[in-house]
Amino acid sequence: MLNLKLKTIASLINKDDIVIDMACDHAYLAIYLKKNNLAKEVYASDISKNALMNANKNIKENNLHIKTYLSDGFKNIPLNLNLNTVIIAGVGTTTILSILKDLPANINKLIISSNNDYELLYQEMFKHKFYNTKEIVIKENNKYYPIILYTKDYQKETKLTLKYGKSNNLEYYNYLLTKKQEILKHIPHHKLLTKYKIIKEIINLKKLIKEKTLDY
Repeated sequence: MLNLKLKTIASLINKDDIVIDMACDHAYLAIYLKKNNLAKEVYASDISKNALMNANKNIKENNLHIKTYLSDGFKNIPLNLNLNTVIIAGVGTTTILSILKDLPANINKLIISSNNDYELLYQEMFKHKFYNTKEIVIKENNKYYPIILYTKDYQKETKLTLKYGKSNNLEYYNYLLTKKQEILKHIPHHKLLTKYKIIKEIINLKKLIKEKTLDY
């Protein structure tokens, strides 16, 4: 059964997408997309031999044809697949950015769900002219996950959105605010610069929450 994160990613796929799921693990997402005819074509890849072995086993058990690739990023992915959509989920931002260094020019849609360093992801993607077109934050296993659709269609950003994203999930932003407020309580009084930085983040988060509240 597909978890909430993978179902949310699948909801961002269109019928005309030619998709590769990188870091596919057990290929649950690729299988779901193929079985439900949610994309024009689906491929899967992973850097791990064991992961790909499990992926191929699951694909076979579902009587599907999904071509898989053992690959470090795009290094072993043929250029003639005519891909236009890439999914990268379940890995950290540093790994994601490393994969995207070799991104083929014809890719115009990315669906990304990082495990960490969201601010770095927001800023680097904007720098490389992939724009946060839609962001959905889900909560699963007591953890929040931003799931972001990036396209080449220009989207306006601000200092706040490049730091905290563009989701409308107020619960998520209130969680971030509470977390910062708790951190502030435990910073020693002599750590003035650290306290100043956290206070600034608290002010920014309150401002963002107010803006989001007014949008409703």
